[in-house]
Amino acid sequence: MKPAPGYRERAHTADWELEVWAPDLPALFEQAARGMAALAGVQLQPSPPQMRHLELEAIDAESLLVRFLEELLYLQNMEGLAFNVFRLVIDGWRLQGDLEGAPITRLDKEIKAVTFHNLKVQTGERGLEVRIVFDV
Repeated sequence: MKPAPGYRERAHTADWELEVWAPDLPALFEQAARGMAALAGVQLQPSPPQMRHLELEAIDAESLLVRFLEELLYLQNMEGLAFNVFRLVIDGWRLQGDLEGAPITRLDKEIKAVTFHNLKVQTGERGLEVRIVFDV
């Protein structure tokens, strides 16, 4: 039996590093999004949910993950929105997702970018695993 999906911050010299694991790609992407928001200290307004639909394509799992997280950063920075409900479908290297969230009431630290530094989605003891480095 594999452990429940999750994430944890890892020590990194200059930036932030997040270790993420889950049984499949949609759950891995969701945990990465949740971990990114937790690192930044995002808090949402208790208001009616705002919906967004995403359709993204990439050449591999790593590129798709970066595009997904960068899209979330864009919505955070340009529209002041963050998300806490993720309905994601990944077919090949194409993602379709419906997100629910709310305006941000607090953001402790801004994440500037998602990097490709040592980024590799791989199978491990906890299912799919990846380490993501964020430029802050």
